[in-house]
Amino acid sequence: DLTPADYPGHPLAGIEFQRHWESSAFEAGGRNYRAPAQLVGDFLRKRPSVALGSVAPSYTPGVHMTDLSACVPDYASAAIREALPAFEKQIKGFAMNDAVLTGVETRTSSPIRIKRDHTCQSINTRGLYPAGEGAGYAGGILSAAVDGIEVAEAVATSIVASAAAG
Repeated sequence: DLTPADYPGHPLAGIEFQRHWESSAFEAGGRNYRAPAQLVGDFLRKRPSVALGSVAPSYTPGVHMTDLSACVPDYASAAIREALPAFEKQIKGFAMNDAVLTGVETRTSSPIRIKRDHTCQSINTRGLYPAGEGAGYAGGILSAAVDGIEVAEAVATSIVASAAAG
């Protein structure tokens, strides 16, 4: 099973790992930008899905029924197979046989971080305020929004300080 450790010493091992699984998902999706999908019941039984059940997926441009285990590392498939029945115990219907798993989300936060100081400015480019996922300061929409607010406050503070000084 491919892991980032298969790229020892490579500074962008995570990106290579991500590209591998994105390529696998593209293949499993039919090579036409449809998302690979599988019914939960089939996934749990380790068999490919060939047709939708009672749940209609909402993904546009559509889905291609397949075996999602080809799109993620074995440890991820195993973890999902363990988690689905556990969630079912807490949320009835969560792991219903006809539920559709649509995959795969492979985008991650930035593998690098643009360093900033206590004023939220880049440590080597004054006036540049690195923020959010792309700059390495968030891991999702909510944390990016919170970081954006923090950086916006830092920019406003800088403007007020400049106006008072000048």
